[in-house]
Amino acid sequence: MSIDINYIRSQFPALKNSVNGFPVAYLDGPGGTQVPQRVIDAVSRHLIHYNANIHGVFESSVKNDQILQKAREAFADFFGCQWEEVSFCHNSTTINFKLSQAIARDLKPGDEILIGDIDHEANRGPWQILEEKGFIVKSIKVDKTQYIVDMEDFKKKLSAKTKVVAINYASNAVGSIADVKEMVKMAHNVGAVTIVDAVHFALHGAIDVMNIDTDYLFCSAYKFFGPHIGVLYAKKEQMTKLRTLKVQEQEDCAPYKFETGTLNHEGIAGAAEAIEFISDIGLKTGDQFSKLTKNLHGRRKNIVAGMMYMEDYERPLAENFKKELSKFPKVKAYCPPENYPQTSTVSFTVDGVHPNKVATLLAAKAICVWDGDFYASQFTRVMGLMESGGFVRIGLAPYNTEEELDRTLEVIRSL
Repeated sequence: MSIDINYIRSQFPALKNSVNGFPVAYLDGPGGTQVPQRVIDAVSRHLIHYNANIHGVFESSVKNDQILQKAREAFADFFGCQWEEVSFCHNSTTINFKLSQAIARDLKPGDEILIGDIDHEANRGPWQILEEKGFIVKSIKVDKTQYIVDMEDFKKKLSAKTKVVAINYASNAVGSIADVKEMVKMAHNVGAVTIVDAVHFALHGAIDVMNIDTDYLFCSAYKFFGPHIGVLYAKKEQMTKLRTLKVQEQEDCAPYKFETGTLNHEGIAGAAEAIEFISDIGLKTGDQFSKLTKNLHGRRKNIVAGMMYMEDYERPLAENFKKELSKFPKVKAYCPPENYPQTSTVSFTVDGVHPNKVATLLAAKAICVWDGDFYASQFTRVMGLMESGGFVRIGLAPYNTEEELDRTLEVIRSL
């Protein structure tokens, strides 16, 4: 079975927008995708019918409790875990600040924390702040020729003193996907707790927390067709013993002990519907991946198939775009080796042209791309591009088309 691209595109109202007489091409996916109508409807429906706080006896409150529970179950299928291991929060950066401060309560001065040069600041800043408490934060180098994590440097810096390893699943700057399973295994061998930042990866591959065996993993629903909320997976045994930052009366059990105050209920309802959107794609295309999903069942099986379908659609578009870029002598693409695991994200620079100017020229043609460092600030410094404005970044989603990329290449060619 297959899905016509028009079936997917028809579900996104934003794709009908135009700017300066041009149809808008949303190539800004790594900063946040557009949302399908079903997500918009879920948010609207919640606000109209179920806009109440939790644990009341009246109908809207009771329904709200049920919606939140179903959302946990949906994300449990998304992560491959139990629903008790799913917590909601404002966004991924806030998750990591709360998580780092809670973990730090059981560390002692001199304990070491590993982060990465390639990471988004959401997975660096919260840990670096802990240096003021006497903890030692070390950063894993990046291979500057392949734009991937330097595994030899990781091995050198990992030791019995390492108590936390906070790593990036996929680079939001250049799309390289790290071998997190191996890194988690090595970290556990020295007794360290592991945290995986899956914010960029979550749109580009099926997450299996049981397989990679991480203690914590977080992502943001707005990166994969949902509203602006953050979602945390935490091993139940880890969350049970974690001394979270909460008011005294807050429930002291997983997953609620991580959730401070009133949550964004309508956002959670919309995020759960985003999972259903992915599942629907998998349901319609699952026969293509039956050999790979034969041991999975129900919604989990459809989600994994949906993720596989989206990447199979996006990857050839990204590879062809890279090949066309390589024909321009003044364009330099920052991409991992062709056979290295990577997302459909392409970052580049144009010699003599500031990235912001490139993005501005594309914006005039209704082509949305990002420029700058994308909060992968240390990586941009390491690559020597901070002073010159960083990169131009193209990021694909399953609603993007070859025609949109051709339009983009035409603007670049005009430079």
